[in-house]
Amino acid sequence: MGIVVQKYGGTSVGDVDKIRSVAKRVAEKKSEGNDIVVVVSAMGKTTNKLVDMAKSITENPCKREMDMLLSTGEQITISLLSMALKECGYDSISLTGLQAGIVTEGIHTKNRIKQVDTNNLKKHLDDGKIVVVAGFQGVNEKGDITTLGRGGSDTTAVALAAKLNCTCEIYTDVDGVYTVDPRIFPEAKKLKAISYEEMMEMASMGAGVLETRAVEIAFKYKVPIYLAINTGDKLGTYVKERDKEMEKKAITGLTVTDDILMITINKVEYTTKNIALIFDVLARNNVNIDMISQTAPHDNLVNVSFTASKDDVFTIKDVVKELESELEGIDVDFESEISKISVVGIGMMNQSGVAAMVFKVFSENNIDFKQVTTSEISISYTIDSSDKEKAVEVLAKALNL
Repeated sequence: MGIVVQKYGGTSVGDVDKIRSVAKRVAEKKSEGNDIVVVVSAMGKTTNKLVDMAKSITENPCKREMDMLLSTGEQITISLLSMALKECGYDSISLTGLQAGIVTEGIHTKNRIKQVDTNNLKKHLDDGKIVVVAGFQGVNEKGDITTLGRGGSDTTAVALAAKLNCTCEIYTDVDGVYTVDPRIFPEAKKLKAISYEEMMEMASMGAGVLETRAVEIAFKYKVPIYLAINTGDKLGTYVKERDKEMEKKAITGLTVTDDILMITINKVEYTTKNIALIFDVLARNNVNIDMISQTAPHDNLVNVSFTASKDDVFTIKDVVKELESELEGIDVDFESEISKISVVGIGMMNQSGVAAMVFKVFSENNIDFKQVTTSEISISYTIDSSDKEKAVEVLAKALNL
């Protein structure tokens, strides 16, 4: 019938019994006449355990060695799943990222896929084998094992589907994409379909169901994604090209993330050179910046704020030391008890008044915000984490999510 790429997340393969269950589901799909490529994550909490082991040795472990360590998690899963498939009577072979032809570039622990050579993979498919690929990993131009960062197995799966020109089915412990994370807002509605653009925004704003780069690749190469629960007993959500039906509602979803730091550099002498220096040093240290704000000049001084991932805290502290030596008189504030709330909807491109409504909801409920950023289809706010649950509830109800 054709090639299908399936991806199973960590909870789906959390123990041997679950791996057997996945093997049965994959075998059923193969029996329908499909060629199957299965991408898997590390079992359950394996990655977290490996990270804890590293942190027990050093607070700030070498990133190259972290890639070497973390890549072992997926290799355990692929070998066990391949064994389980053989027990089901199907020929199977497991491949690491290197063996699957996944070439990456960038810094360790945050590599990006540069190219995919599927020749080896296709040979095994032509031989009738089910190919089980380790997600989250690849190899760089130096021959070092690399990892793709959080959610990297999604990226692996979609990249393979793009190269193989086929659909991508992602199975996890959630049964689709919801308007709001149902763990935070139980009344949230499940979406039957969502556009690539909206899913990219929601993923980049903190929705954990799909990794941002995976959606970017799907959008670029028009790879249909079907996201569903790993048992297959509930209809999931299709991520696809936009249509007119999607544009009728201004807001499609709301996302929340707590994994951010807000750093404010106070008393910066206002010159374009100084502002450029701040972000140049951050860029040279590979710190990904999200929200940025700057006060108006007063006595020729400004305050510059930005948000970044808590994972980069040690790097940012090094950046601050460098900036303190370059920018005389500055002082720096770190805030970690903050959350980012974003409203996303492709309908915002044609409908006005969303920002006004959100500001009004915040005002009526005494919720203060620190920063605001916008795009064509999203508005994001940083607020105190103590206001998060209240903000989600009042916004979700006001927006009928």
